[in-house]
Order: sequence, then C-alpha cells, then structure tokens
Amino acid sequence: MNKLLVILGPTGVGKTQVSLKLADILDGEIVSFDSRQIYKFMDIGTAKPTKEERERVPHHLVDLISPDKRFTSADYGKKARDVINEIKGRDKQPIAVGGSGLYLKALIEGFFLGPPADQKIRDRLQKEAQEQGEPHLYNRLKEVDPQSAERIHPHDLVRIIRALEVYELTGKCMTYWQQEGSYEPFLMNFIKIGLTLDRKRLYQRINQRVEEMIARGLLDEVASLKNKGYSPELKAFKSVGYQELFAYLEGELDFSIAIEQIKLNTRHYAKRQLTWFRKDKEITWLDVSENNLVEMILDIFKQI
Repeated sequence: MNKLLVILGPTGVGKTQVSLKLADILDGEIVSFDSRQIYKFMDIGTAKPTKEERERVPHHLVDLISPDKRFTSADYGKKARDVINEIKGRDKQPIAVGGSGLYLKALIEGFFLGPPADQKIRDRLQKEAQEQGEPHLYNRLKEVDPQSAERIHPHDLVRIIRALEVYELTGKCMTYWQQEGSYEPFLMNFIKIGLTLDRKRLYQRINQRVEEMIARGLLDEVASLKNKGYSPELKAFKSVGYQELFAYLEGELDFSIAIEQIKLNTRHYAKRQLTWFRKDKEITWLDVSENNLVEMILDIFKQI
C-alpha cells in the first residue's frame, strides 16, 4: 500500500467531512497539512476537527506546538513523512488533508533548508519594517523575487524577511533555490483530489462559517490567548480571524468591522489557495456538490 490519498482545497469547501467518510471506508488515518492547525489553543479559528471527529478517526499533526514556537515547512515535511511511514507500518491508509500548498510541497517534493539565519540581517530588516512600514519590504521582495511575493501574504513579515535574508546571503532568490536546490522527494504514489465549489457558493459558505465561529466563541478564544500572555505579533496570530480580533481587543477596530474583515480576508485567502493549487496539473478537481462525491474519489483511488 504505497499510495497516499491527498484531499485538498480552499478553506470552507468541506474537506473535513469528506475525509472522515473516506477514512471510515479505507480504514485510514488523517494527516493534516494545515499550517494553522499545528498550533495549540487555536481551535475555533482554525476549524480543527472536533474531539468527536478525532475519536472517530485518528488525526495527526494537529495541536503540535504552542503559538510562540517556531515551525517551518521543512519541519512539517520531516514530521509528516515520519507519521505517514508509521501509519503505513500499521497497514492503515494515510490520507493527507489540508489547504497549505507550501506544506504539501514540503511533503511531496522535499524542502529547501537554506542558509542559517543571520540575526543582524533580520534585526535590520525588522527595523526597516517598523520605520518604513511592511509594504516597503514587500515591494522590495516583489523586485528581487516576484514568485515568492506572489506566494507570501503582504503582511507575513516573518516569511518576507526570510526571503530577503536568503537573497542577501546567497545573491540568489528563494525561488531559485527552491527550484534548483537539493531536494529529497518522497517516493509515494500521490493521488491528489481537489475539492471545489462555485465561487459564489464558496464565499457564502465562508461568510456563514465565520458567523458560526463567532457564535461558538472565537472572541473568547482570542481573549484567552491574550490572557495567556501571547503577543499579537506572533506569526501564529497573523492568521485570519486572530489578527482582526486581536486588533479589536487592542481597541483598533470596532467589533462589527472586525467580523467583516475576517470574512473578506478569508475569501481572499481562499482565492490565494486556489491560485496556488490550480498550477498543479496532477490534481483531479471534483465539485463538492456532487451527490456521489465520495464514490467518485474512491473510484479514482482504486484505479491508480
């Protein structure tokens, strides 16, 4: 059994329920490739599987680290490969589920570790961002590495600084090293299924899901993180939902405006996810509104 079923797609499309049904049928275990669900204490805003869903099907690489701990795509790739090999060793079917294109790339293709961090460069770039604004560094990244700039969110200062740091240290951009550097491909048969939905209906689902998260206590979750002493500036909290509600708690946004920004930013995030995944010609796209969706996925899985 050297096949890995991959269920991917934008946030809000319904990956969790589909993957649970597939795991039941295939005697499988789920390996998350969600770059936010790795963090502890961030349950509602990351749409983690519930306690009942995790008892129904084992989930891996969820609740892995505290929000203040550093965790890279390379870290993810290594851990995910170990977990998948362990699942296979128990004669279970691994099913990778998520929406982080970078994590999936690290799992499948390998990862570029790059030069070690240079704290002097990082401190200087951080100071520039504080004095001249984050757009200043992002615009510089667009000049030296437009492909990385397309992948990195304009407010993801940690990744922007890392990309500029690699360029300064090596004279070549991050994209060059990712394309030309040394990789360790994972030798498995990847069956990639992309879940999609009409854009209008997807956006309606996203808006509704945000409302449900608020009703379930997302604000209390963010307040709890603040009370635990975690800084709003942590990379983990640059995630949609957390950055807006931290801003509300800091008195920078009205609550109603924060909610609307969460909806808007989540829709933008879903669009970026689709843009990333659409470049992968190995993905078979299926509409989640199909009545026999699970059967269609199983047919593809069995034929390959």
